[in-house]
Amino acid sequence: MNGHAPVMLTEVIAALAPRDGALYVDGTFGGGGYSRAILEAADCRVLGIDRDPDAIARGQALIAHFGGRLSLVEGEFSRMDSYVEASDGVVLDLGVSSFQFDQPERGFSFRTDGPLDMRMSRSGMSAADFINSADHGTLARVLSRFGEEKNASRIARAIIAARPITGTAELARIVAEAQGPAALRHAIHPATRTFQALRIQVNDELGELEQGLEAALRILKPKGRLAVVSFHSLEDRIVKQFMVRQAGATPHASRHLPQKSGSRPALKLIARNPQTPSSMEITANPRARSAKLRVAERLAA
Repeated sequence: MNGHAPVMLTEVIAALAPRDGALYVDGTFGGGGYSRAILEAADCRVLGIDRDPDAIARGQALIAHFGGRLSLVEGEFSRMDSYVEASDGVVLDLGVSSFQFDQPERGFSFRTDGPLDMRMSRSGMSAADFINSADHGTLARVLSRFGEEKNASRIARAIIAARPITGTAELARIVAEAQGPAALRHAIHPATRTFQALRIQVNDELGELEQGLEAALRILKPKGRLAVVSFHSLEDRIVKQFMVRQAGATPHASRHLPQKSGSRPALKLIARNPQTPSSMEITANPRARSAKLRVAERLAA
């Protein structure tokens, strides 16, 4: 299980507060870090879910270690309510695992050259399939919406002019050249937003998240906790709006004004603002620097 440091592990376990006899869902099993910590914190059970078959294969060692207390399902966390009827807690660690980033053949990173893949499930349309077939308008919209890339149209034109593109290094070079020399002086690589956008598009990450939050709400028992770690503003916005909406509040509601009447709240916010990693954790694991943890508790129906 080496190679993946679960982000904000102490804070997540504190939020879930595992207890004996309970069942928890680790909807993004990845390297199994959260599952291991939950199982070590109490005599409980964990259902781990991951659409990456490599993660399921790696997890067999943990199953052997914990026996019947850990079970794994290869699938999408958006379908967690089809795998289990009720849970005492759900944790979601969004985005790409270190294992996926660090394997050039998976195509998630431009740091090392590899095939332009980016598929978490290893099935369906790859990033190469998408960029080599999409028209300018579609490409530009994806880069703008999912990458928040202000030069989306210019990058889309450069990609179309250079097609076919099959490798990560090739795409990173094309994007950097389209951005111009000034982009190279910025702290982040000029291809970062483009790679994020393509990854989100290929894996329908935002749709998966929206459906997954609804599924978690359906299976959570009263007082069950939902803990979500996000890594960029698009994810965090969806999580925040979902939790605030289900708590019966509005993002900018004034405590001096009466709440609007409506359906009974389903969640209680544990904190209005998200938790962020400590400076010590960011130093030890720079990938944690943009993480935000939001936690909510299921209210009685």
